[in-house]
Amino acid sequence: MPKEMPKEMPMNSTPSFFLIFKREYLFAYRHWAEMIQPWIFFLLIITLFPLALTPDSKVLTLISPGIIWVGILLSTLLSLDKLFRLEFEHHMVEQWLLSPVDFKYFVFIKLVSHWCISIIPLILLLPLISIGLRLSVYTTEILLWTILLGTPSLSFIGAIFSALTVSLRQTGLLLALLVLPFYIPILIFAASAVSNAITGLAVAPQLALLGAILLLTLPLAPLAASAALRIGISS
Repeated sequence: MPKEMPKEMPMNSTPSFFLIFKREYLFAYRHWAEMIQPWIFFLLIITLFPLALTPDSKVLTLISPGIIWVGILLSTLLSLDKLFRLEFEHHMVEQWLLSPVDFKYFVFIKLVSHWCISIIPLILLLPLISIGLRLSVYTTEILLWTILLGTPSLSFIGAIFSALTVSLRQTGLLLALLVLPFYIPILIFAASAVSNAITGLAVAPQLALLGAILLLTLPLAPLAASAALRIGISS
């Protein structure tokens, strides 16, 4: 049986941000098993790395930035393949194109809602993660800033390649190979900022670079993703 899609909004009215976001949230809620898979995957990484390496609190604290950000990166990759898949298979992309509302508007709200549904639960888990990995309050604050600045760029960059491969089948490995080179700078800057916070070094340069990447991807990703979806429909 095909997966049920939430009832689409009338196309003769201009949809607000909150109506489209509500539709995305309701759909994620109805398919909660798929929604929580990246969260469980992230928690497994956070739990298994210390067990496999060392229980020593000092060593654990030093390697925790890399553990956390590798977990975030891999869990983001896990959710990219289905970012536009259902909309494409149920011909909702065509409805977006026929709407009087700008197509990029739909794509942008889709990306924002995807980030909120994927990342906000991880942010809520951050206090427990910090306690488990012996992170100080200051380090936890810097970690939060890296997540707020870095994860939107992960979602936005990934959306471009997800849209490019949406017309293909079994794109998991191909999508990972395409997007990983663009994820590496974000991983390096974010993990470096948290490591500097642990050792007492400056974190402003890394946070500034993460902010610059976010400012670059924020306007460009919806443009590129919408263009890629148009190509996918015409192919």
